[in-house]
Amino acid sequence: MENPGLVVHGQAASFSTALRSLVNNPQYSDVCFVVGQERQEVFAHRCLLACRCNFFQRLLGTEPGPGVPSAVVLSTVPTEAFLAVLEFLYANSVTLHRCSVLEVLTAAVEYGLEELRELCLEFVMKVLDVELVCEALQVAVTFGLGPLQERCIAFIEAHSQEALQTRGFLELSATALLPVLRSDKLCVDEAELVKAARNWARVGAVSGIWGRRGRSGGGRRNSASGRQGTGPRSAGAQGSLPQAVLERPVAEVAAPVVRELRLALLAPAELSALEEQNRQEPLIPVEQIVEAWKCHALRRGDAAPGAPCRRRRGTLPRDHHRFLDLRLK
Repeated sequence: MENPGLVVHGQAASFSTALRSLVNNPQYSDVCFVVGQERQEVFAHRCLLACRCNFFQRLLGTEPGPGVPSAVVLSTVPTEAFLAVLEFLYANSVTLHRCSVLEVLTAAVEYGLEELRELCLEFVMKVLDVELVCEALQVAVTFGLGPLQERCIAFIEAHSQEALQTRGFLELSATALLPVLRSDKLCVDEAELVKAARNWARVGAVSGIWGRRGRSGGGRRNSASGRQGTGPRSAGAQGSLPQAVLERPVAEVAAPVVRELRLALLAPAELSALEEQNRQEPLIPVEQIVEAWKCHALRRGDAAPGAPCRRRRGTLPRDHHRFLDLRLK
């Protein structure tokens, strides 16, 4: 019986370097991608992409025409992220950066590149900070990345005050904001959380600022996060928003999440001030405010089943809180 032989390996580093030199190299390229909103040309090689990724195998299934490489338009992926995807496909390694890793992660999920997705997730976990966490949460919710979502929620719980001031918070979708507002572990007082929710709803209601919460993302075009950004802006810098043209009523934008605000935690004076502000700029359903007043009037936490009154980790003590744990007989 013939010996099957022995597989021996050459230097992996030199092989990887040689293949990496082909990334976006027009020499011998037989396909050209037109990438991103800036429509930048990126050159690649069909056989390599097709054998490494089923997405590209399907996309490039037809034979190229004679002459110049055929152009494939991919307008939703940023150029930097697409080049990172190509680097991984060519060299089986990738250079990740904090400022673009979420776009690379989004592309990896959409292109079905599980190994690259895991590399991106590991990297995001390591570099997660206040400025990145809400954008990462949006990506996690959009693509059902449970471990990343849990990590982001835990980070926001520990750094609530700072996270609520970021542009990423304002760009969250309602679906991504809900688990944040439902948390008992937020280190922020309810009065501050109400203000943050109002700022979030104002941004969602204004046209021409960041547009709709949809597919395009923040200032670096995170394709899953929600809206097209125009530059850094904090939640405290919304003074100009009421003068802009409203695309949707603030109350309509807030409707999916506002029930998670625990108004019964507010003191009577705070609740009165909120009620007056709500008359001028509707945000919270009137019946929700009425339920909070019932808790005050009856001095019971369960006086109104629709008025959650569990204290959060950051809830500041108020005199009436001693009644919240009492139950109606």
